[in-house]
Amino acid sequence: MTQTKDNVNPSEIEKFSAMASQWWDTEGNFKTLHQINPLRLNLVDKTVSLSGKDVLDVGCGGGILSESMALKGANVTGIDLGKELLDVADLHSLDSGVSVNYQHISVEALASQKPEQFDCVTCMEMLEHVPDPVAIINAVSYTHLTLPT
Repeated sequence: MTQTKDNVNPSEIEKFSAMASQWWDTEGNFKTLHQINPLRLNLVDKTVSLSGKDVLDVGCGGGILSESMALKGANVTGIDLGKELLDVADLHSLDSGVSVNYQHISVEALASQKPEQFDCVTCMEMLEHVPDPVAIINAVSYTHLTLPT
């Protein structure tokens, strides 16, 4: 498996980038993501109560979960290394009127720039697509703000 300094498998980025235009097609290749999104959203919201929280969505793809969390009142930053996916996310956000801060950056780079900046971090259906999942988990732990219990 080819690995770059950003802990990415280029063939995985190419695969998803080639399907980027289908991201918001609820009957297309990402149908399952659309079907499970309400479950993912409810789990996250029940766990952290999204309203007013600063949330990082790692590997956000075209923004299905990111937009849903923003609709729940979260301030969402969605990051991905697939530029085409982020372009689709940006376009859908403009069309839907849902504000999400999409960035083309690795979680490792973001963690070094903005440690402890987020109340909640999601990383859904992404770890199986990277060469070093542990590095992602470590970086996520640096971006998360520990809230008092």
